[in-house]
Amino acid sequence: MRALLLVPLVGVLACRSSSSGGANDAELMAQVREKLAARDAKLGAYQLEGTQTEGDTASAGFTFAYRAPQKMRGTVSAPQARQVWWDGKHLYEQVEATKQFTTFTSQVSAEKLSAFLTEIFTPFVPDGFRAPLLLRSTKAKRVTGLPQAKEAVELTMALEGEAGGGVEVTYVLRWPSLDFLAKKTRAPDGTRAEVRMEEEHCDTALGLCVPRKLTRWLGDAKQGETVLSKVDLKTPLPNDAFTPAAPEGYSVQTRTLVDSEAQESGPKSPTGG
Repeated sequence: MRALLLVPLVGVLACRSSSSGGANDAELMAQVREKLAARDAKLGAYQLEGTQTEGDTASAGFTFAYRAPQKMRGTVSAPQARQVWWDGKHLYEQVEATKQFTTFTSQVSAEKLSAFLTEIFTPFVPDGFRAPLLLRSTKAKRVTGLPQAKEAVELTMALEGEAGGGVEVTYVLRWPSLDFLAKKTRAPDGTRAEVRMEEEHCDTALGLCVPRKLTRWLGDAKQGETVLSKVDLKTPLPNDAFTPAAPEGYSVQTRTLVDSEAQESGPKSPTGG
């Protein structure tokens, strides 16, 4: 269920650039980074419920809750019912089928722990709820004439390293609120994919919108969709909601994450099944 919130394509109609390089590009990029940081600060707590469908398969239900700084809780119903929590110090996993409850302590370096937690929790978080990670090579361009926004900005970057494989990623965000409109990817062989915002939830007090429905496309073929039935941007869960206790009847164990074994010994992401 890696797709429990991943990739699709937006037809950009009548788009034209309103920025032309040099100092203007640098100024626009600085504005984008500042506005993304401000937007992220507004989304300091939220709770989501929804379903994800991949192709013709049955929908999988999921929930996610976030509270700054870095407290997270995710549940998923398929392919295996599972809950994971991070309370800032410990990672917890509860697997329904095996009635297993595991507490993970960490001896992992800060960098690897961050990457590991990203692997675990990113599939729960739809595009548009967290600011995209922008590389130093990211190029910004203003565009107009989109169906979803009078003005928008395109942020394009080439993924780095062997894992990037030469893939180019473009985020399309409404200007100036930077609401998510689309995420487009293009592989070196010409393969194109896109995540497309179809419906959104807007909060006038926060001055922003987040996706309520996202569709995923490969070329012109729809691959799946994520639909949120609940979007709460204002009610933070208490701290103890991220530090669970083992349910009665569950087998309990404690394990330690270490640098060389984190991916092998830790809980799998929702795609792991």
